[in-house]
Amino acid sequence: MGPDVWQFAFRTMEASETVRCPFCGQDFELVIDTSIASQRFTTDCDVCCRPFEVVAECEPGKILGLEVAGN
Repeated sequence: MGPDVWQFAFRTMEASETVRCPFCGQDFELVIDTSIASQRFTTDCDVCCRPFEVVAECEPGKILGLEVAGN
């Protein structure tokens, strides 16, 4: 398989969801790698730059559940 096939396969494993920062209340788009079924990670708000925790439950190509919480 050529590199274009692998790039397409990887892109289809991503999904995006609009989340709200638990600190400043601003909405922004978060891209999740749905090839990982259950994941927990910390990301920064695009607006206020404060870190918050994200918990995601996924199946390939789809976000089943998403929670955000400030620390």
